[in-house]
Amino acid sequence: MTALHLFVLAIVQGITEFLPISSSGHLILVPALTGWPDQGLAMDGAVHVGTLVAVLLYFREDTKGLFLAALGAVGIAPARRAVADTIYAKLFWALVIATIPAVIFGFTVKVSGLADLMRGAAVIATTSIVFGLLLWVADKKGATEKALDRMAVKPALIIGFAQVLSLIPGTSRAGITMTAARYLGFGRQEAARFSMLLSIPTIIGAGVLLGKDVAESGDPVIWIDAAIGAGLSCLAALAAIHFLMKWLERANMTIFVVYRVLLGIGLFALIGTGAI
Repeated sequence: MTALHLFVLAIVQGITEFLPISSSGHLILVPALTGWPDQGLAMDGAVHVGTLVAVLLYFREDTKGLFLAALGAVGIAPARRAVADTIYAKLFWALVIATIPAVIFGFTVKVSGLADLMRGAAVIATTSIVFGLLLWVADKKGATEKALDRMAVKPALIIGFAQVLSLIPGTSRAGITMTAARYLGFGRQEAARFSMLLSIPTIIGAGVLLGKDVAESGDPVIWIDAAIGAGLSCLAALAAIHFLMKWLERANMTIFVVYRVLLGIGLFALIGTGAI
C-alpha cells in the first residue's frame, strides 16, 4: 500500500465514522473511484481501532462511568456504588439493549453473504439520498428537550433496530441512529452522544469479526502500515467528533443532508457515464 493510499484511507475512515454520512460507503468508494486495490481486512480493522480509541478518548468521562456500570452489573459492589447516583447504570443497559439487534442481524447478514451483494455504487447512492432525507425530516420534526437520562428500554430498542439498517452500505450507522434519536425527541447533541457511545460495542464487535477473518485468511499483516493507519484515523476521528459536537451546539443536521444528497446524485451521474 502506498503512503498516499494509506493516508486517504485512514483520513476518510476517521472523518466519516462519526459524521452522519456513512464510513462504509466512503471506504467502498475509495477503490472504486481511484482504481486502487482493496485495502484488505487487516487495514480495515486497523483504521476501525483508531476510531474506537478516538471515541473512548473524547468521551472519557462517559466511558469511565459506563465501565464502572459494567463492573457493577456483574456484581462488583464498589463499582455499582460509584455510579449509583449517576445516569451511567441506566445508560449502560440502554446501550446493551440497543446493541442486541445489530449483533443478531449483523451475524445473519455476514453468514448469508448478503453483505457482498450490497457493496455496489448504486446501493450507496440510493441509501445516501433516502436516509439523508429521512435524517432531515426527523431533525426538523423532532423535539430537542430530551437528555440521555430519559433513555429507557423502548427508545433504546428503537434506536437499536434503526442501527440494523446501517448494515446496508451508504446508510450510515451514525446517521440512522441520530435520525431515530431525533425522531424520539432527543436533543441534537444528546442524539450524537448516544450514537457515538453506541459505536463502542459495535466497533469492538466488528473488530473481533475482522480479526477472525484476518487470522483465517492467512494474509500477512504489515504492522507499521496498520499502526500508521490507526493513528491517522484516530486523529481524524477526534477532529470530526469535536467538529460535530460543536456544530450541533448552534446548528442543525442540514449540512450533512445536503452533502449526502449531492453525493448520491454525483454517484448516479458517474454510474450513468460508466465511470464506476
